[in-house]
Amino acid sequence: MIDKHRPDRIHVIQGECVVTDEKQKVLTTVLGSCVAACMRDPVLGIGGMNHFLLPGGGEHTGYNEAERFGVYLMEVLVNGLLKRGARRENLEAKLFGGARTVRGFSDIGAKNIAFARHFLDNEQIAYAGGSVGGDQGRRLEYYPASGKARQFLLPPTAAPQPRPEIRLPKLPASGELELF
Repeated sequence: MIDKHRPDRIHVIQGECVVTDEKQKVLTTVLGSCVAACMRDPVLGIGGMNHFLLPGGGEHTGYNEAERFGVYLMEVLVNGLLKRGARRENLEAKLFGGARTVRGFSDIGAKNIAFARHFLDNEQIAYAGGSVGGDQGRRLEYYPASGKARQFLLPPTAAPQPRPEIRLPKLPASGELELF
């Protein structure tokens, strides 16, 4: 989504992928447990960013939900770069995000990071660094032409408050129940 007040910026939201060869464009996003892959061909100055929510393939998802998944968005990013003339052997990537922002739940951020690194290894795409993990979200700016990335850590999220215990009244032993 292009910012009408700053046309040099394109904000990449969850489930999106943007590829550009415009030298002045800056790609931005905000990440928690999601991961953004920033990939480019440094020879041509073509680059892009994706923003995925979950690592898997979405085998059990409904129609048009694939764009939430890393396996889909990584392929879209690589193919988008190749369509613009990038060469696979020149590609380099940076990874950002994958924070564990909520304790007590599955660490989806770690799963996203592991998936993204595995994808890069499998596709033999050079890993040029980044910033992943931790317990804070990030606001990210990526300059595809130069490969420069800037991140701004967001304040840590407050720990979820424990829910109060709910005590239900005991039902009569006779098995009778009146609903109203």
